[in-house]
Amino acid sequence: MKYIIEFSKTGTICYTSHLDLLKVFKRAFKKAGIRIAYSQGFNPHPKMGFGQPLSLGYWGLEEYVEFETVAADPSEEEMTPQDMLSALSAIMPEGLELKRILEAPWLRKTLAAENIAAEHMIEIPALFGDADDIRARFLGQEQILVLKKQKKKQEPVQIDIKSKIRELRFHVAEGTTYIDAVLDSGSESNLSPELLINALTECFDLHVPRSEMNVARKRLIFKEQVQEALSKS
Repeated sequence: MKYIIEFSKTGTICYTSHLDLLKVFKRAFKKAGIRIAYSQGFNPHPKMGFGQPLSLGYWGLEEYVEFETVAADPSEEEMTPQDMLSALSAIMPEGLELKRILEAPWLRKTLAAENIAAEHMIEIPALFGDADDIRARFLGQEQILVLKKQKKKQEPVQIDIKSKIRELRFHVAEGTTYIDAVLDSGSESNLSPELLINALTECFDLHVPRSEMNVARKRLIFKEQVQEALSKS
């Protein structure tokens, strides 16, 4: 059976890397007595994965991990999703909150393959204009150019990220500018919030250390059928 866990990752555990988070879940499944299915071949690996890796230091408010189980031993009682949720929640480290577990027989591809966008909240401790003026000035540019490293050559190339920004909203309060950004995400088209931050920094000549900015991924957005199935479950 295929299952999906919805969880949040907040607090200091946001500095746990993607690979280490994978290990946390693997150990938790084993400790909770959940029999994870493994791939075949010379180097078997557990059939599990995240909706999309979360960058180091980011909070994740609505994250997903999918996994597949094997049938329980005939002498053992099959665990229900609620049994799994209770067993896993009892052993998860602080900052990882499991919200629900749902059966997902309808999932044909991986969640990562179905992901098309992500909504982020970016906090910049600076005021650089009225919210409407900021938006008009930034999106009013004919192109939004940033430097991005190439995967193979690791040499920076200039790209236009404007078409990858789906929605952008600004809110200014108490010395901080809050940015809600829906950006392309997934294998077909992807825009890192870091590139958006670089573009904002350049456009408004900001001199705020990156360490003083916060980023939270509010939710992942999937293709229509998967999004509807998650909403209904």
